[in-house]
Amino acid sequence: MKKIIGLVGTNSDHSTNRMLLQFIQKHFSNQAQIEVVEIKDLPLFNKPENKQLPVSVQELAKKIEDADGVIISTPEYDHSVPASLINALNWLSYGIFPFVDKPVMTTGASYGTLGSSRAQMHLRQILDAPELKARVMPSSEFLLSHSLQAFDEDAGLIDFEQIEKLEGLFEDFQIFMDITNQLKSAHAINKKEAESFSWENL
Repeated sequence: MKKIIGLVGTNSDHSTNRMLLQFIQKHFSNQAQIEVVEIKDLPLFNKPENKQLPVSVQELAKKIEDADGVIISTPEYDHSVPASLINALNWLSYGIFPFVDKPVMTTGASYGTLGSSRAQMHLRQILDAPELKARVMPSSEFLLSHSLQAFDEDAGLIDFEQIEKLEGLFEDFQIFMDITNQLKSAHAINKKEAESFSWENL
C-alpha cells in the first residue's frame, strides 16, 4: 500500500481544503495510507545563513521524502496560492530537496465557482522551479467549487459526479506514482542540480 502525504495548503483553522483532504484520506483508505499534514505551524521563512532548518521543517521534509507521492490542496487568494503555502515551499527548497522527482497531484476547494483553478496553475509553476523539481501529474486538477455547500454533516462530498471524478483522478495518480517512481535514471543529477542552483550565479 502506497504512502501519500496530503498537504493542507493553508494556515486557516477552518478550511474546506483540509476537509477535502480528510475526505480523500477516508474515501481511499483501502487503497493507500494517506497522512494529512499541516503547514500552519511552520515559522516564517527567513533564509537563515547557516541553513539550520527548524525542526518542524525537517520533520515535514522527511515525511515527503519517505512518501510515494504528495497531494496538495490549495485555496485561491488573489488569483494565487496562499502565502502560507509559498512559505512552506520556500522552506522545503532551502538546503533540502524532498520534492525532487516526487509525484504530486493538485486539488483545490474554493467558496466560488472556479475551484482554485488559477491557484493550481500557479502551484504547478512553483513546483517546476529549479529548487523544487517536482513531477506534477498533468491535466489532473480537481476543482471543488462552492465548497461551503459541498460536504454533508459527516464531512462527505455530496455530489456523486465529483466523487466519481476524484476516484478516476486518484486511480490515475496511483499509476502516475508507479511510472514516476521508475523514472530515476536522472534523479541523482536532478537532485545535485537543485542543490547547486543559485539565482545569484545566473
